[in-house]
Amino acid sequence: MTLKGTSGVKTAFLLVLGAVLIITVSVLSVAYGTKSMSFAAVRDAVFHMDPDNIDHVIVQTSRIPRTAGALLIGAFLAVSGALMQGMTRNYLASPSIMGISDGSVFAVTLCMVFLPEASSMAMILYSLAGSALGAFLVFGMAKLLPGGVSPLTLAVLGTIIGTFLGGVSQALAVYFQVSQNISFWYNARLHMMDPAMIRLAVPFAVVGLLLAVLMARPVTMLSLGDETAAGLGLKVGAIKTLTMLSVVLLTGISVAIAGKIAFIGLMIPHIARFLVGQDYRRIIPFAAFAGAFFLAFCDLISRYINFPFETPVGVVTALFGVPFFLYLIKTRGGGSHS
Repeated sequence: MTLKGTSGVKTAFLLVLGAVLIITVSVLSVAYGTKSMSFAAVRDAVFHMDPDNIDHVIVQTSRIPRTAGALLIGAFLAVSGALMQGMTRNYLASPSIMGISDGSVFAVTLCMVFLPEASSMAMILYSLAGSALGAFLVFGMAKLLPGGVSPLTLAVLGTIIGTFLGGVSQALAVYFQVSQNISFWYNARLHMMDPAMIRLAVPFAVVGLLLAVLMARPVTMLSLGDETAAGLGLKVGAIKTLTMLSVVLLTGISVAIAGKIAFIGLMIPHIARFLVGQDYRRIIPFAAFAGAFFLAFCDLISRYINFPFETPVGVVTALFGVPFFLYLIKTRGGGSHS
């Protein structure tokens, strides 16, 4: 089997185009919202902040963190999905479908129920632990079942375990009367972004992204099959462990910052492979750019679906993601991606 590649010029062009799109959507995201502002007022808020000007305060404390958070989370989830799909050769693999995001929400719920005064750092650590728990349950059970690693079986297992963890989380939230507090993590609302949480998450994100970059070449080899990768001298077990560590870090901090957001990790890696080929050294950076743009774009749309009220951004990603998911099922059936 050979890998389909793409020229360096084409890849560079796509990355530059991605950067232009990200800058454009970022400017629009900061400039437009529920409260109407002139472009001059937004510009002054960015470069000449006046703490007594309410428009400047809105831009600095709400719109800029919201935009930055959307870009980062979109990139993190897209990279996580790309790594999972390459590692498992499963075209349906993504943090939201494989129960990893639900594990994070479950752990955050436990934190809020039993440690209501927990710090933001504790919340991040709980989210990371929950992300690891979700991955362990899904892939652990898959190994115990005949044919458990097939795409459809993994997707079903992920859905069952994710639904179970979500149900337990909601039951705990209702019983301990923290439903209102925990609703943010079930229905991601980027307008409630906490800048302090973003800053705390940066070191974890750096480690996760560095791991993703380091694993890009090995994951490309894994996408050819475990036996082929082992024959090429790859330590398959160690590579899969490090790859899942990257996925756990990037997914866990995404949920901690903004709650559960579905379909980004499913859709974007497929788009990246279509545009730049099968080499994950190209797929991962392009997925990061595309994921950042996609979530920021969806967030921009979410502000105007039911204007002037906010619509959870997960509703918008689902409008794109559900048809894409059904398309994959129809066209790919139960086979692995190649």
